Amino acid sequence: MGNLELVKVKKVSTFRKIAIGTWKTVGDPSVYGTLEVGMDRAQDYISRYREVTGKRLTLSHLLAKAVGAALVKVPDANAVLRFNRIYRRKRIGVFFQVAMVDEKTDEIDLSGAVIYDVEQKPVGQIIDEFSEKVSTVRKRTDTSLEKTRGLFKRIPYMFLNRFLSIIGFLSFTLNLRLPGMPRDPFGSVMVTNVGSLGIDQAFVPLVPYSRVPLILAAGAPKRVPVVEDEKVVIRSRMKICASFDHRFIDGVHVSRMAKVITRWLEEPETHFGSIEATDV
Repeated sequence: MGNLELVKVKKVSTFRKIAIGTWKTVGDPSVYGTLEVGMDRAQDYISRYREVTGKRLTLSHLLAKAVGAALVKVPDANAVLRFNRIYRRKRIGVFFQVAMVDEKTDEIDLSGAVIYDVEQKPVGQIIDEFSEKVSTVRKRTDTSLEKTRGLFKRIPYMFLNRFLSIIGFLSFTLNLRLPGMPRDPFGSVMVTNVGSLGIDQAFVPLVPYSRVPLILAAGAPKRVPVVEDEKVVIRSRMKICASFDHRFIDGVHVSRMAKVITRWLEEPETHFGSIEATDV
């Protein structure tokens, strides 16, 4: 008998296979940090926006728009490394992580959708585009994505690390368009709403082969006591956890981006636009 009594897991989701093939060791250049922002005005903005427009605005949409503005302010963070040289991206793309649950087997899988040029689009357009893309992902009608998922299902486990390393090298280091693979499928930054799962905060690991240098995880807003004008009051606060690649993003970059994101979320009508003037 061996040291451990084990049973092999025979059925594994596509995402789990990708995760296994992505990380070879626990060592990486990640830096982690937390930003806490006031959410009273943002939550009120969301409620009024839904009532006026009939569109389901969420914190993820607001955060995507805010981080797009932050990347405009700090373009050095909108970049990739190729042969250890920094290359700035010409466009800003936000990758939304999407949880998928099989209705028959209750198996959990993860996927995602990218929206480009969020800094140029009104909130309503972001909502519509996001809804359409998420629908195709969950219904498995995204042809290129399903081809990719099918390909990963056929890769033997022992070759996962090497396969993903080769894909990353060809797609990003050599900047080649690979047949059967979606173009630039991860964008500039990843956003995930762990608050929708009832989690206050979580630090998400960087995904090496995606070449995305920044991941933001928004937690669940909580009513907490805070001090204002020497008085204790109850306010809604939310933690945003960031993981970033320290090889070309420093604390100064993140600090500047954090200020932009804080301003946008704490002063929503000033930055996202007056709801009365919204193009529905």
